[in-house]
Amino acid sequence: MAGDLPSISYMALYIVSASVVTDSRSATHWRLDQERGLVRPAGEDVSDLLVGEGEAVDPLLGILTRNTQNPWEDSRPGAIDGACSTCGKLGSGRISGQERSLKLESETTLLTCGEAVNATQYDHLDGIAQRHKHKSHPEPEVAMIFKKTEGDEIDMNALEQNLRMTLDENPKSIAVYNQIGNFFRIRGNTFSAIECFRKALSLSPSNPDILLNLARVLFNLQYLDDAIHLTRRSLELQPPGQNCWLHHFTLGEILKAYGNYHEASIHFRHALDLNPSFLPARAHLQAWLRFQLRPPEGADESLANPQTSSATVYTAVIISCLIVGVLICLWHSLDICHHTCGSPARKTLRTVDWDRSRISIPSRVIRFKKV
Repeated sequence: MAGDLPSISYMALYIVSASVVTDSRSATHWRLDQERGLVRPAGEDVSDLLVGEGEAVDPLLGILTRNTQNPWEDSRPGAIDGACSTCGKLGSGRISGQERSLKLESETTLLTCGEAVNATQYDHLDGIAQRHKHKSHPEPEVAMIFKKTEGDEIDMNALEQNLRMTLDENPKSIAVYNQIGNFFRIRGNTFSAIECFRKALSLSPSNPDILLNLARVLFNLQYLDDAIHLTRRSLELQPPGQNCWLHHFTLGEILKAYGNYHEASIHFRHALDLNPSFLPARAHLQAWLRFQLRPPEGADESLANPQTSSATVYTAVIISCLIVGVLICLWHSLDICHHTCGSPARKTLRTVDWDRSRISIPSRVIRFKKV
């Protein structure tokens, strides 16, 4: 029968070989799982093929996906995993995925003040209401707050770690929120800084230091009306006997930028009285004095730059002295001439002796007179 139909044997051989090929994994496509450091077939979940979690589906796949043993580890039964046979030190040969994720999370956790508050009594100000639109504005001078001495250098990464640890210990501390807000001011993250100050003000709406820091942020963003409002409020809330020279100086700077030079000079004077060694306040007052000596058209330029050279003032003084000197010389010379020359004396008329100075009259005239 088979000889009559030779194709039947070939068909049977084809069916048997096809079934063998179908059951085999020889044509499986493999790919490398870089996250776990394993090789697994494409399209399958590697969790079903891990050694220790269940028996591998295929022996060959089990060999490929099995973790390679560290050649420096002791493979004897009962040996400590990760022990170095030559140095006797303990150490983990591999880090599990959970440990790696926890380590990465701890390294990449951002410093924040927690969840944002819903509302504060200062949210009606434009600079706070539009905080999402503000651009980055770094304030490196704020680092002076965190320096113990003037020559110290601030490590921002270490400072961030310290603030994170302090926040974990005191999660509802107003002072910590204020410090984190100042940290964001150094970095230029104005939105996060405002959020931290808002959260602090939600707990203490009458804190003058937080109001001052928030006013400084808005002043740098050119929200002058909001900055003036917050700074005046911080001065009103100052406790009695508190040295608030920085509040007066900040308000003076904002008023000067606003164009109110007279009131700005008053606050600069208050700041200098409370802190006589503060040179910026002295420089602003000197600029105000130069402004008073100049004509009104030069007001903006003279007061805007306290470090402007006084060459123009010196030139005006020198010219004035020269004019006065010339006038004095002229007056002195005229006075000398008046004393030496005097007024010219009037010449007296000499009396004429008519007898000695007779005029000869012609005889013809005499005869005419007789007639």
